Amino acid sequence: MGRITQILRVYLIGMADNGTLLCIHRDPAQLSLLQENGYELVTAINGSEGLRLLMTRPVDAIVLEYNLGLLDGATVATEIKKVKPQLPIVMLADQLELPDGALKSVDALVTKADGAHFLWATVHFILNVKSHPREQATLSAQVPIRHSRPQPRARRTS
Repeated sequence: MGRITQILRVYLIGMADNGTLLCIHRDPAQLSLLQENGYELVTAINGSEGLRLLMTRPVDAIVLEYNLGLLDGATVATEIKKVKPQLPIVMLADQLELPDGALKSVDALVTKADGAHFLWATVHFILNVKSHPREQATLSAQVPIRHSRPQPRARRTS
């Protein structure tokens, strides 16, 4: 790694508000870059185990492989959103072409060809940059709106 890349990496790690990720993936070792960048990983190798862990552990986001075998990632994502609709889900797929409706419960899609750094950047964006509509509604409900008529400006006389 070049010196600038190392400095940038240290800077990004320091500024990130890392959290806990539930990673539902056939080979969780492939997600080690997330852990290297400060995320705590709770891992499951299939959808059933992932859903069970979701009910027992607090997590900030989900990294979900599409090709899980018995339960595909789209089915697992739909079940997650039924229980925790506000929880962001990043789908990891072999390719961009997925069946219709496969992404209806997913917040972001990353292909494996994009690489681990793109997955990390997407997770970082989802957790630290992207503003969720529910949070905006909560914030606007907490901030009182002042309805007042603007006062007429005084007329200038020359």
